[in-house]
Amino acid sequence: MPDRPKTPLLDQVHVPADLKRFSDAQLRQVADELRAETISAVSVTGGHLGAGLGVVELTVALHAVFDAPKDKLIWDVSHQCYPHKIITGRRDRIRTLRQKDGLSGFTKRSESPYDPFGAAHSSTSISAALGFAVARDLGGVTPEGLGDAIAVIGDGSMSAGMAFEAMNNAGHLKKRLIVILNDNEMSIAPPVGALSSYLSRLYAGEPFQEFKAAAKGAVSLLPEPFREGAKRAKEMLKGMAVGGTLFEELGFSYVGPIDGHDMGQLLPVLRTIKARATGPILIHVLTKKGKGYAPAERARDRGHATAKFDVVTGEQKKAPSNAPSYTKVFADALLAHAAQDDKICAVTAAMPDGTGLNLFAERYPSRCFDVGIAEQHGVTFSAGLAAGGLKPFCAMYSTFLQRGYDQVVHDVAIQRLPVRFAIDRAGLVGADGATHAGSYDIAYLANLPGMVVMAPADEAELVHMVATAAAHDEGPIAFRYPRGEGVGVDMPERGEVLEIGKGRMIQQGKRVAILSFGTRLSEVLTACEALAAQGITPTVADARFAKPLDRDLLLKLAADHEALITIEEGAVGGFGSHVAQLLADEGAFDHGLKFRSMVLPDIFVDQATQHDMYAVAGLNAADIRAKVLAVLGIAQIGEKTA
Repeated sequence: MPDRPKTPLLDQVHVPADLKRFSDAQLRQVADELRAETISAVSVTGGHLGAGLGVVELTVALHAVFDAPKDKLIWDVSHQCYPHKIITGRRDRIRTLRQKDGLSGFTKRSESPYDPFGAAHSSTSISAALGFAVARDLGGVTPEGLGDAIAVIGDGSMSAGMAFEAMNNAGHLKKRLIVILNDNEMSIAPPVGALSSYLSRLYAGEPFQEFKAAAKGAVSLLPEPFREGAKRAKEMLKGMAVGGTLFEELGFSYVGPIDGHDMGQLLPVLRTIKARATGPILIHVLTKKGKGYAPAERARDRGHATAKFDVVTGEQKKAPSNAPSYTKVFADALLAHAAQDDKICAVTAAMPDGTGLNLFAERYPSRCFDVGIAEQHGVTFSAGLAAGGLKPFCAMYSTFLQRGYDQVVHDVAIQRLPVRFAIDRAGLVGADGATHAGSYDIAYLANLPGMVVMAPADEAELVHMVATAAAHDEGPIAFRYPRGEGVGVDMPERGEVLEIGKGRMIQQGKRVAILSFGTRLSEVLTACEALAAQGITPTVADARFAKPLDRDLLLKLAADHEALITIEEGAVGGFGSHVAQLLADEGAFDHGLKFRSMVLPDIFVDQATQHDMYAVAGLNAADIRAKVLAVLGIAQIGEKTA
């Protein structure tokens, strides 16, 4: 473990109230020590580094001025919350971040009263904060009390429609509500769109430079009555190119922009607003993602998500792999098809690197669209592209596609538009935990008429499924694949177009058949090796498709075996449920077929390694072997036969 940084003042902070004993100069030192402690902790665990480093001073200032947990501090997305966790009584566990049974990498209500609202998806903070503000004014009660509601939202998150829906409602209700726009010119990827340009104009060029030079003088005036301070702020803004007009039109008083790394600006502004604010107010704070740690500042993503790393060099400690990641396989396969078909285009929602589309954007910039944190728009935009004769691949994480589900139904499926959904991070994802798990897409897509739903068993199958999606023009089609590396199979030079709704046999056996959908197939085959030592040889098939099902394959497996087991990396209501429905409709159970479905359990599986999460879910090789033995009535060693 690397040497811990020396943090004499931070060592005295056990709860946020301890910060109130320090002078402003000491708070600056606390911020420096907090930054060093954050870097040290994340070097041990890995995690979201850059976002937290960008809000160190803001975190200290907010907790020094406001009175958490009575005042509700809500971090949007909350991957910037590590410094917040350190000064809210969790420093002793900070080096368990994102580990099994450790601290969550996001805010989590069950973890601490200082986390009043959990988050890991973007753009929810203003809505939640407004809810707290209304609850306060209507006599709501929490164990810690109800005071101010403060939402801290990034400029990338502000691009999502939900944030503006909340601001519009807040402006109408006129409740005392504090929104801090943490403007670092970057969410995960550089932000895109008109809002980003608008914010840039607020502080671009000479007007902002003049404001920044005058800021400390202006701040010295702020402790005077708030109306006078607001009047001066507005007069200053009139001299700028744009000003806070957009936010003021939504009913918010606008203050800023101010330097989010300058305690001399942050503390007086926050103190004045705490003392004087009445209705909704937006404070525009400029920060730098990765601030104070050179390797993060230099990184393309400003240290958004890192593995364990060397504090001195910033070099990440990633385990070597002989297999490509599924994301890279998808990206390369899509590039190969795009080279042959200029109608192929790609859409993502603020995740070009995470989905591999950064490679597509470099090669075909006019055909690649990052719509920002706006999944609903991204899906309907893809539908429009398809209706216009293009072949859009809409690449999103499974957990984020949930945010665009109404658009999948209303704008894509009902109109039978050939949008190709490339669904990354399917199944359990590891350290990001339940909020990022791709548990539900099989269930929420396979119930839609006309939707084709595929899942590859390995990276070679993914290449074939990209080819299949590219060739499919009869309606929407989706293929899901997990986080991480493939299993190391030989890769085809070119993908083959699969017959829609047809699976494949892997091995022929007797008595029990296992029908796998997705990448648990490698675990199935490992289980079969162990079963072979007991003289048991299951039949194994790869379904390839959850919708439409391979009816002929299913009925043959049912007719030729005593038992049929399905396995998938998805929740109940998905592949296994569709198989059971077909078998029931066809009368397959009338002749005594035993059917078992192995799915994710009806719980939110907490963070751990992917292997450990699947152990909790009961979907690893040992669990599959045990299920086969149980359905055949064969006792495992140490067990009695029922």
